[in-house]
Amino acid sequence: MRILKKYPNRRLYDTRESVYVTLEDVRKMVLEKDPLQILDSKSGKDLTRSVLLQIISEQEAEGHEPLLTNKVLQQIIRFYGDSMQGVLSRYIEQSIMTFLDQQEMYQRRMREVLSANPIKLMQRLADQNISFLRSVLQPGEASESESEGHKEPVEPGEAAPEQSIDNDKTIDRSRPDQDVKEKS
Repeated sequence: MRILKKYPNRRLYDTRESVYVTLEDVRKMVLEKDPLQILDSKSGKDLTRSVLLQIISEQEAEGHEPLLTNKVLQQIIRFYGDSMQGVLSRYIEQSIMTFLDQQEMYQRRMREVLSANPIKLMQRLADQNISFLRSVLQPGEASESESEGHKEPVEPGEAAPEQSIDNDKTIDRSRPDQDVKEKS
């Protein structure tokens, strides 16, 4: 954990790097998920929350849209000293953690979709659509091999017969003189 010390002149000192840092530097550490703690140089009191709130305030002053509206801030102030203060604190923290988990899952799925082979993806979607249509058009009649995507072998150069919707006729596209023949 990176320890920063805040001096009476309001300057922040990074004890790991042995340099003074700005609030912008602290914001970058937070964005990089670098764990840090800010202590008063004389008393050793933890000032981390105070400095983080100051960073939020400065971000909003720079024109960034506020995450916490005036209405929300007023309600939070009303919770201080209330018996529900602890509950609200845990609720807000858990809500943000859940939001971040969902965001990560969404981003991971988008990366998977974008990195997938588009032809294989389209083939898989087409296979799913065909399976769905078969289940709708022939409920309960599909054999195990059909439901698993297996079909009767077809000789090279020979077109596979297509099943008509009424299930009583087979369409043989290889014979132009006989488009539809009775199923045997």
